[in-house]
Amino acid sequence: MLDRNRIEEIKPGAFSQLGFLNLLSLTHNQLVYMPNMAFQGLQNIKLLRLSHNSLNYLDIEALAGLVTLTRLTLDHNELQFFPSETMTRLPEVTRLEMSHNPMTYLGEEAISMPKLTHLFLDHMSLQDMSNSAVSKCPSLVHLDLSHNQLRVIQPFAPGTPSLARVNLAGNPIYCNCYLRPLREWAISSKVKLLGTCGGPAHLSGENIDAVYPSELRCQSHDAMLRAEYEEATRNTPPPTTEPENKLKCPVNCVCQAETHHSSCENQGLTKIPKGFDPTTQLLDLRGNHFHYLPSGSFPGVGQVVSLHLQRCKLVDVEEGAFSGMKGLVYLYLSENDLTSINPEAFKGLPQLTYLHLEKNRFTVFPKGAFKLVPSLLALHLENNSISRLEPGLLTGAENLRSLYLTGNSIEHIAPRALEQAADLDTFHLGGNKLKEVPTEALRGVGSLRDLRLTGNPILWVGPNAFKPVERSLKELYLNKMGLERMSPDSLAGMGPGLRSLFLEGNLLEEVPDLRPFRSLEVINLADNPLMCDCPLLPLRLWIEKVNLKVRATCANPPEVKGRRVKDVHMFRACPGGESLPSPPTVTPQVPRAPKVTKPKPLHLNRKRQVKMLKAKPKTNQKTKNSKSNKRRSMA
Repeated sequence: MLDRNRIEEIKPGAFSQLGFLNLLSLTHNQLVYMPNMAFQGLQNIKLLRLSHNSLNYLDIEALAGLVTLTRLTLDHNELQFFPSETMTRLPEVTRLEMSHNPMTYLGEEAISMPKLTHLFLDHMSLQDMSNSAVSKCPSLVHLDLSHNQLRVIQPFAPGTPSLARVNLAGNPIYCNCYLRPLREWAISSKVKLLGTCGGPAHLSGENIDAVYPSELRCQSHDAMLRAEYEEATRNTPPPTTEPENKLKCPVNCVCQAETHHSSCENQGLTKIPKGFDPTTQLLDLRGNHFHYLPSGSFPGVGQVVSLHLQRCKLVDVEEGAFSGMKGLVYLYLSENDLTSINPEAFKGLPQLTYLHLEKNRFTVFPKGAFKLVPSLLALHLENNSISRLEPGLLTGAENLRSLYLTGNSIEHIAPRALEQAADLDTFHLGGNKLKEVPTEALRGVGSLRDLRLTGNPILWVGPNAFKPVERSLKELYLNKMGLERMSPDSLAGMGPGLRSLFLEGNLLEEVPDLRPFRSLEVINLADNPLMCDCPLLPLRLWIEKVNLKVRATCANPPEVKGRRVKDVHMFRACPGGESLPSPPTVTPQVPRAPKVTKPKPLHLNRKRQVKMLKAKPKTNQKTKNSKSNKRRSMA
């Protein structure tokens, strides 16, 4: 129980020695971000509570390894999207609580959790959801969507045969012809709909489950608008005087006083709206058409912590565009058309910690753009077109901990490219064009914990390739690279500390000796054409001693193709393989001995004899003579 403290960060490995822990509670803390493998080592965890924090983002592997978890609470956080990929790492979860997060939309197949039975999405900001949002949850029984902003819901797509209750209470559900398909589906599927109609007037307050489909009709468009207007004026008459504490909010935007959230999402705006309440903490402007951000674009919102500008067709950010936003921690500029960043663009952002620039059009790393953001910890530049990492590119970002460059076109990394970020903890380079491990560049990041080279065309890993980070590295991803060979010393020095090693999907016939790796918790060697012969004996001996599930399959010789390395016994013929267990001997089946019946108590036998005497028929003289003749002949 670690509730009600001031915990701001969880470092991977923090709980690695608590393998028998069943419950971990971290509620009412100050967590804002959950890194990959944050809960690694919790092999028996059943209940994890993360409620009442400020979680805004969960890394894809943040909850990886929690294969026994059955209940997770994430309510009262700042999640604006359902973390779909993250949740697929939880195969056993049956109850998930996500209420009181500022989500506005659930997309197609957003939730894919095969054993989930109870899902709580209440008290959020849902305005719409796809009819297939929970179609990948075949065990779902109870879905709570209460107290959102849903007006119309479509019938749920096939995929939830167990669904019995959908709670819609507190939503402005309009009970007209648009609700009829849902009501008919609920009747045929025997699903109970909880909640009441928010309109029209003659059905207002009626239980949705009590309204017959035939009653759900639509008027003409004009009549419906007139009825809505009359209902609105009757229920909320216009005040005679302007209330003093009315929340300030620009036209076409939605502002919430309780959560301090303001949203102008997908309004087709061409200029940044003005006049937001000064207490706004989350400002969502994604999906507009701003094209560029001039200097001083956000006056009067100095308390904003999270600013969303995704998909705004931005091509330029001028000097001082964010000036005055001294409290800004999260800045999302993803999915725009930026090719460069003005070095003065982030002027006046002393607290900026997480910067998202993924899915833009950068061909060159925005060198020098981070000199005015001393608090920057995480920089996202995935899915751009950057081809090289030159020296000095992280000038000013000396405190950077996480650098994400997955999905670029990086072919070369200069030896001194990372030297300014000596405390770098996470470095993701998957899906680039590197042909060798950037060993020299790693010399500047001696604290690196998580290195990912997945999907680079690296065919050979030479000796001491990871020597500069041998003491710090915990997670190493070398999967799906087409890797053909590894030097026996390629992983030298990393034995005591490495916890996760991913080598699946390569062309390896042999692997280095893994016996020094005493701390491994996850290893994957699947989909490699392993040659199950004497050179692979060290791997076979290692598998025998570790308490890990090792996915490793033989491809050769042909007689053992497709069999697990652990199940192949020909290694016993190799020098040093005598200690391996012998193959199980098949014992011939021996005929079963006749069944021995347990003797009955004497008093029961006497009763049986009495019965037989009573029932014994009289034998005639002919029968007696034949029996005596038979006895004489036998004598």
